[in-house]
Amino acid sequence: MMEDSNQKQRENQVMEYQEFTQEDIEDNKVMAALAYILFFLPLIVCPESAYGKFHANQGLVLLIVSVAGSIVLGIISAIIPFIGWIVQLIFSLAVLAFAILGIVNALNGKANKLPLIGEITILK
Repeated sequence: MMEDSNQKQRENQVMEYQEFTQEDIEDNKVMAALAYILFFLPLIVCPESAYGKFHANQGLVLLIVSVAGSIVLGIISAIIPFIGWIVQLIFSLAVLAFAILGIVNALNGKANKLPLIGEITILK
């Protein structure tokens, strides 16, 4: 049963790669990586790129999650200072790790979704 789930997951990842042409990936790797710093950059510089749009979506979702999480954890830190600060630090490091993972994937020509939040699609 677990093996079937893993097989389906691998097939979904392969299908993701098929929607991007090799030329699109090669031409827009840098813009896709910059999407994790400024999510709208690929949308302005290469609006026709499906690869750039994929990473722009991932960058936007990461930005929204980081802002919402920071607001919630800021409130918690005001109520429970020491524990809130520790949780906020861990959350910030997780957001940084996701951004680095996205940048590395983009520069390597991969369209892997970010863990936990990658299934959310805002930009189509």
